[in-house]
Amino acid sequence: MHHDEIIGKVQALTQLPDRGSAERATRAVLETLAERLPSGLAKHMAAQLPPTLAAAVEPVTEPSADGHQTGSGERFDLTVFAGRVAVRAATDEDTALREAAGVLEVLDAALTPELTEKLAAALPADIGQLLPSGRARDDQD
Repeated sequence: MHHDEIIGKVQALTQLPDRGSAERATRAVLETLAERLPSGLAKHMAAQLPPTLAAAVEPVTEPSADGHQTGSGERFDLTVFAGRVAVRAATDEDTALREAAGVLEVLDAALTPELTEKLAAALPADIGQLLPSGRARDDQD
């Protein structure tokens, strides 16, 4: 999927007023996912996105005390996820969660099914509920 197609779908799904808002929401979610996902998974995700969006999900590596590079994979829950997305998207947490669900739905269509399964498995259950597969499980319960 191309950049403009992804942003257009996010805008339509989240009912954002303009492409700039959809771009901001998409980048906020991708950057927050990059902090939460293991670096290898984030790299695979970046490889399947257009280069203009891949940079937002590229894992940030920092040198550890012994000089080796450490990847992402920071552990945090839905509350922290929502807060980080909200700050990055310049919105409130409820809106950030609604927008994140829309972004993740578009990503579900943009990424291979195998990668979306790995993404779902790498996220805690509360964040996973934002994924289309997580919402489907909730509807069945």
